[in-house]
This record gives sequence, structure tokens and C-alpha cells, in this order.
Amino acid sequence: MKKLTVADAAEHFGVSREAIHNRIRRGSLDCIVENGVKYVAVPAIKAALNANAVSDTRYTHYIEQENARLREKVDLLEKETTRLRDQREQMLIDERIKIEQIYKERDAQLRSVLHVVASKFLSHPNADAIVEEAINADVVETDNEWISLKAFLKLKRVKEKDKKKIKNRFKESQEGDSRISVRDRMIFLNPSRHDYSDLLR
Repeated sequence: MKKLTVADAAEHFGVSREAIHNRIRRGSLDCIVENGVKYVAVPAIKAALNANAVSDTRYTHYIEQENARLREKVDLLEKETTRLRDQREQMLIDERIKIEQIYKERDAQLRSVLHVVASKFLSHPNADAIVEEAINADVVETDNEWISLKAFLKLKRVKEKDKKKIKNRFKESQEGDSRISVRDRMIFLNPSRHDYSDLLR
């Protein structure tokens, strides 16, 4: 069995002398003392160094496993974050669809009411009276009996080609006519209290 001094063993295996002495103290290296000089058996050093290498490999393997576990955890958290974000976006979309549906239903109800009113006065000899009745019954109550000029012309069934001319008449009269109210540059009328037949001709 080959024997090396502590200094030679440290140089041969590329470790410090202190490392060789520490292993001798721990008993992981066989030490032979001859004539007051410590020698280390070469096979014993190789085995100890191999043991350290195995220990390092195990530690590296443990670190790699921990890294893999942490990567899995990060991936899981990212997936959960994505799922929650998608869920929130879907909730917002659903709410928007609900709101749009509510407005569509209200529009449909309004169209239905206007259709019923129109059907009534189309076959009635006195259409103006039916319109006035409809205005007084429901439409005007929503805004202190005032309705927009646009809504008024719709209820009066004014033809598209005549609307511009009639609107201009109302605009020309709006400043001095107490029957006309202007809010946010829009003209409002009160058909339940006033007659506008002079401006509709």
C-alpha cells in the first residue's frame, strides 16, 4: 500500500493540508506513524475523497430536486393567476352582456308600446287625440311631462322628409316661445299643456 506524507497527499489530491488533518482526526483516513512522521494510506485517501464526492453529488441532487419542486410551484401559481384573471374577465363580459340585455329588453318594450300606439291611431279617425292620450298617460310622466322634440316628432308620425323643416321651425321659435324648453342644446316640449300644431304645418 502506497504511503504519502500529509503534505504530499494534500498536493497529490489537490486539497489543503488542513483538510487531510481534519479527515485523520475524524477517522475517515487511516494514519500510519513511522519514525515520528505521519503517513496516509493512498487507498484510504481515495475512499475518503470518493465519499466526499458522493456527498457532494447527493447535495447537488437535493438542490436540483428542490429547484424542480419550486419550479412546479411557480408554474402552479402562474396557472392559478391566469385562471383567476380569465375568470375575472369572463365575469366582466357576463355583466356587460346582462346590462346590454336589459337595455335591449327595455328598447323592445318601448318599441312594443310605440307599435301599439301607432296601430291604434293609424286606424283611428282622430290620430292626434290618440297620440296626446299616449303622451299624457306614460311618456311625459317620466320627465315632468317634457319630452324631446325627436320623441315628439316620432309620436306624431312626421315623415322623414318633413322633419328637418319642422325642426328648423322649432329652433327659430325656441328663444321667444314659452312652450319650448332648451336643455343641453336639445329642444323639449310639453304636449300635455301646449299645442304645437302651428309649428307642425
